[in-house]
Amino acid sequence: MFTGIIEEVGRIQRLGGGSLTIAAKEVLQDVHVGDSIAVNGICLTVTSFAARHFTADVMPETVRRTSLADLRQGSPVNLERALQLGGRLGGHIVSGHIDGTGTIRAFRDEKNAILMTVEAEPAILQGIVEKGSVALDGISLTVAEVTDQDFTVSLIPHTREVTNLGSRKAGDCINIENDVIGKYVAKLLSGACGTAGGSEPSGQPEGLTKDFLIKNGFFI
Repeated sequence: MFTGIIEEVGRIQRLGGGSLTIAAKEVLQDVHVGDSIAVNGICLTVTSFAARHFTADVMPETVRRTSLADLRQGSPVNLERALQLGGRLGGHIVSGHIDGTGTIRAFRDEKNAILMTVEAEPAILQGIVEKGSVALDGISLTVAEVTDQDFTVSLIPHTREVTNLGSRKAGDCINIENDVIGKYVAKLLSGACGTAGGSEPSGQPEGLTKDFLIKNGFFI
């Protein structure tokens, strides 16, 4: 579990053969084999490390669902270690499981802020709400506006300075993780979660009704 508050920007040293090696410093201070580190928002497991880099395995499914295929040697990547219990949750709850990718369409200045617009598929946009949270390349951001084709987030200059957004440009592919709480609510409302105890749903899905809540242990 992560917060979407980036600790440092690392650099890709090597990639290929089902793994990638990333030059880093901050996230290596207390690293162990088996630890989780979010790389551009993707939860990866450390398989080996040295004083100035770490290596993680990457599954084909991860490559298919994210922007990893666009990375090259030297590419900047956002890094964050897993959240420690007792620490401050400065962003929002981020799982490190990417829902899909979007395309940066534009940056525009608005006084001391920078508005970044990202085009995404309808399935992604369904989980984006105005003033809600979204993780882009692992960065916790607040949604300023949503349309049927894209959404816009507002950035402070500091965010671009300390993340890979400083080198991003229109046309770039970016990883998107929708708010995990919203995803669970959406599934409940769709009636696709079945019934309590792991039993299979019978007949038509009932959705989030009073009877459904009572059946699953909620008392009204």
